Amino acid sequence: MAKMLEIKLVRGTIGTTKDQKDSVRSLGLTRRMQTVRKTAHPSILGMIRRASHLLEVREVEGE
Repeated sequence: MAKMLEIKLVRGTIGTTKDQKDSVRSLGLTRRMQTVRKTAHPSILGMIRRASHLLEVREVEGE
């Protein structure tokens, strides 16, 4: 099974750089307190790292 991550946008993107906004949007997050599940792929981890101060990430059971 692949490792799954639950990613939640806990802070808004107003006042952040374009790269951070693009990373959050690419993760599928558009609103505060919205949650998505993604596999722990290197590209996903890079997007999380870029905007880590805006996100809350936890590991969940994979499907």
